[in-house]
Amino acid sequence: MAPLRNMRQKALTTATTSTLAVLAALVSASASPAQAGAADERPLLVTLGDSFISGEAGRWAGNSNESAAGHAGTDRAWDPQTGASDPHTVYGATYDNGCNRSDSAEVHSAPGSDRRVNLACSGATSTAILLPENGGELFKGQPSQAEQLQMTADGHPVHAVVMSVGGNDLGFSGIISTCAKNFVKPPLFAKPCSPTQAEVVDQRLPAMRAAVTAAVRDVRTAMTRAGHPAGSYRLILQSAPSPLPDAARIRYPGDKYDRLYTGGCPFFDKDLTWAHDELGPAVSASLAQVAQEQRTEFLDLSHAFDGREVCSDTTSLVGKGERPSGVRSEWVRFTASGLGQGQRQESLHPNYYGQLALGTCLGLVLERRPGAYRCDNIPRQSPQSMTVQPAAS
Repeated sequence: MAPLRNMRQKALTTATTSTLAVLAALVSASASPAQAGAADERPLLVTLGDSFISGEAGRWAGNSNESAAGHAGTDRAWDPQTGASDPHTVYGATYDNGCNRSDSAEVHSAPGSDRRVNLACSGATSTAILLPENGGELFKGQPSQAEQLQMTADGHPVHAVVMSVGGNDLGFSGIISTCAKNFVKPPLFAKPCSPTQAEVVDQRLPAMRAAVTAAVRDVRTAMTRAGHPAGSYRLILQSAPSPLPDAARIRYPGDKYDRLYTGGCPFFDKDLTWAHDELGPAVSASLAQVAQEQRTEFLDLSHAFDGREVCSDTTSLVGKGERPSGVRSEWVRFTASGLGQGQRQESLHPNYYGQLALGTCLGLVLERRPGAYRCDNIPRQSPQSMTVQPAAS
């Protein structure tokens, strides 16, 4: 077994060495031109975790079934001069490994003067955060996020570290995919997924809580090793917004195929209501429990997108005279096959407007005293018009 251990250690060392240069660039890239050539000691704002904080789907400003003009202007990677799209303009080099850290990610869209570093990676589980000695492993070519955090924070002031993790430990993507696949089965076999998937979630939640707890502890350890004891910075664990409305608020009533072919929300009424009213809140409550036990702050985002979800009856698709709008357009990417516009992994993630809204939420929390908060949107207002209030205990 020694040769295998040596090979793994060599891989981690190589990846860590290359990551040092990347992290140095990330930390220095946020300096303003006036500060060029001088040490920039503004505090760091660092995010880590999974796709809901990496900026996945930030390429899209609303959803459209129109193919022309960059999908009716929703594709932010589209260049009208060349008539082509380059996702690197939104995700940078992270498009190549699938981490998809977008330019509109929460860490970048939050107001404030902090220097910004995004260590999150789409698809990451808690294992991707853990320190190597506790089981942290390479993920998409990236070393442990806690290890990267330690290197990033060493020798620099830190304002806050913000985490989004747990959904992939729970298998959220697989659960939602099961529900969508049930919807498109032949009529004789098509049936709601929630009766069976609810049991799966109940069985997995304890393990998810344990995994997130371990990740939070390793983040604290990494910060201590970097010279930042607990209490010298803010540590915020956040939940994720529900991407789907309940059945009473869907634009396409009746469990019909227009949900699949037009709206990109192929789910039965029963599953929509379960996902919005039970699944999302259950995950959020579990994360809140971890935050309380580990004495971290908590940001409840589970209802932040109410009325802005995919296929919500208070939003509309872009096209046929409808332009992208943070007021009228959906804030979540609709389900995509990956064969047409964009990537399949972007499905049901906060889009450009959703990322701006999450950044607004974080900014509002950072203006307040440490604690547990809940963020909501204001109907018929822009993503910059969010509200924050203390979370119910």
